[in-house]
Amino acid sequence: MKNRIVAVLLVLLMIVIAGQAGASAPSSAKQAQLLRAEGSNILVAYFSCTGNTRSLAEHMASSLNATLYEIMPATPYSTGDLDSRDKTSRSSIEQKDDSARPAISGAVKNMAEFDIVFLGYPVWFGQAPKIINTFLERHDFSGKTIIPFCTSGKSGIGSSATNLHRLVANSAVWLSGERLPIGATRNDVEKWINSLDIKHRVSQKGS
Repeated sequence: MKNRIVAVLLVLLMIVIAGQAGASAPSSAKQAQLLRAEGSNILVAYFSCTGNTRSLAEHMASSLNATLYEIMPATPYSTGDLDSRDKTSRSSIEQKDDSARPAISGAVKNMAEFDIVFLGYPVWFGQAPKIINTFLERHDFSGKTIIPFCTSGKSGIGSSATNLHRLVANSAVWLSGERLPIGATRNDVEKWINSLDIKHRVSQKGS
């Protein structure tokens, strides 16, 4: 009888120990995901006020197993700041001023680790928000491949990408960007990504 009690207690003790170990350590699948994210040479950087660009950037980062970085303004934009009908709103004033460079909170500290950078933004008055200029001028993109994408109800990417291209080093490879409609699905995003042949570009960088 005593032997049975001891055996039962040992089994219960093993169950408790196993449960504690599982709670304190991530599964092997989670560890693998973390390693892949840390080892990725693709960055998806984006600026979003209403969430439209954020949603597409998240789809993109997930599909590419890339690092996701949100460009955060030092002073957040309010609803009134985004009123394009108000000529005195913050966005209206900034977009009319070629020298405007809204301050950014933080920076990509390990930019040197990335070879490919997707750059996402909404279209304001036909152009990228001036905070994107701040982001590009704050980091070194020498030798990197930059792929812009924008969200818009109807405006194409047009000159917004062309004007941004002028702000990066000549050694950077600037690919033609894409305008993704508001509400685009993950399938829409992946279809565009596949057309870029990113895997081929990654293998070229690593060769």
